Amino acid sequence: MPHPYRLADEATIPSPALVFYPEFIRRNVARVVEMAGDPARLRPHVKTHKSREIVRLQLAAGVTKHKCATIAEAEVLASAGAPDVLLAYPVLGPTADRLAKLAALFPGTQFSALVDGTESLAGLSSAARAHPLGAFLDLNVGMDRTGVIIGNAAADLYARTAATPNLTPRGLHAYDGQNHQGLPADRAAAVEATLRTVLAFRDRLHREVAPCEVVVCGGTPNFPMYAALTAVPGLECSPGTYVLHDHGYGSRYPDFTGITPAAVLLTRVIAKPTPTRVTLDLGHKAVAADPLLANRVRLLGVPDHTVVGHSEEHLMIETAHAAAFDIGRVVYALPGHVCPTCALHREALIAEGGRVVGAWAIAARDRLLTA
Repeated sequence: MPHPYRLADEATIPSPALVFYPEFIRRNVARVVEMAGDPARLRPHVKTHKSREIVRLQLAAGVTKHKCATIAEAEVLASAGAPDVLLAYPVLGPTADRLAKLAALFPGTQFSALVDGTESLAGLSSAARAHPLGAFLDLNVGMDRTGVIIGNAAADLYARTAATPNLTPRGLHAYDGQNHQGLPADRAAAVEATLRTVLAFRDRLHREVAPCEVVVCGGTPNFPMYAALTAVPGLECSPGTYVLHDHGYGSRYPDFTGITPAAVLLTRVIAKPTPTRVTLDLGHKAVAADPLLANRVRLLGVPDHTVVGHSEEHLMIETAHAAAFDIGRVVYALPGHVCPTCALHREALIAEGGRVVGAWAIAARDRLLTA
């Protein structure tokens, strides 16, 4: 069956290759802004694409607040013109010096980072000696990965942050990645229960400790639920994967409507060792290997196949239709998890009008840029 990713110049493209489709990216950004109701309610995560060009597409749509997890990602955001960047990660060790350097390099960007204990507060305080910074209190709302549990200790940490020179407490960060239930109603109930607790704590901080207006919540799976809560003041939504989308989220969350996969992998048949076996040059150096084997890719136009093996340079499938796939044939694949897939590629080819017209650097795949 035909699909919208086929390229007229596919024969000239080395494989495996990551390909972005800006038409779909722009459409996805517009859809998420529409769902949020106002671009000011968005703080998307750059981790998915790690590219300046996509940041600029978001800025053009009115999205001015952004989120990241590494100093390199923060630098990509700032260098693309993002005026408000949250480093959603504790600032420890040399990261404090790097953040201070970054703040000096980009005085037009307001940088903030997370605090979830005395160590991260000390690291951020060290960075702030050279340049004023913002701080968000990172709450552990059930993910049990980072954050401080809501209670007296969290309130005390917020008070200590407010009393630290050159640090401005900007609000709360509550990533509830555990709220990824399959049924929309179950996901909505979980989100509302989480947010109820967070907002009650925010009210306490606002009354007893220091101003606390902003709450940064969620990711892509629960974004529709947070987006619908337009009556909650100061709520910022943090979807990330939506901008490129992938087969993993597309197959699990059909309620996330109007979002089109905007990144594919171009691969080739390189061997047919048995009458029913087809081998592609799509190893786990080209597509993320963290999903289960059956979910790592969705091969487009390859009927009734089963992924049976995946190694560094090879993806092996079994199909009764193997005879139809000559060696050298181009196949297109949707990644199961696009975020780490992008990080495997130095650049993404850009397709417009059914042809490759350029390339965008996956700039923040490198851990060190200039800062």
